[in-house]
Amino acid sequence: MNLDHVFVCGNPALDFAATLRARRSTRFEMFVTPDRLNAWYLESGLVDTITPATEDDVRTAITVREAVYRLVTDRRLGEEFDRQALAVLNAAARETPVTPQLTLAGRHTDATPAQALATVARQAVELLSGPDVPLMKECGNPECTRVYIDRSRGTRRQWCGMESCGNKIKAAAYRARKKTAPAASSR
Repeated sequence: MNLDHVFVCGNPALDFAATLRARRSTRFEMFVTPDRLNAWYLESGLVDTITPATEDDVRTAITVREAVYRLVTDRRLGEEFDRQALAVLNAAARETPVTPQLTLAGRHTDATPAQALATVARQAVELLSGPDVPLMKECGNPECTRVYIDRSRGTRRQWCGMESCGNKIKAAAYRARKKTAPAASSR
């Protein structure tokens, strides 16, 4: 399984929630070590530098991520928010977020894992209370459980990303059609 972090969801909170992949089948955890958690914060563009994460930071991040996923799912399905998930998200959002600074070289954001997590939690609050809620969709690949923001014309996007899921599904459908097509008659 690919260990690269993927950012295709159109919102950092959704990309964060997607770090547990294939939730309905062979679940694959992206935050297996403190370094992998820090890598996500750096690769997401949330921070420029970050202090080393601990195992506790990983456990906390996973707890908040699962709360975000639950709340996104509740909102997407038009259900009432899960109270426990709401409490977890709001507690994380109340913590001190990252604070960008202006330096001689330009903008620089140095943070702790706790500050980065608070920032992701605040982004989730903004998403779940904002105008993009009707645009949230789950990827059409049955193996994928990413939720993304569909800003396509006519909101007809089916996959979280063509590279990650769309091409796989289209190729499988093509192979299935080829297999069931009648063989050319030979004389």
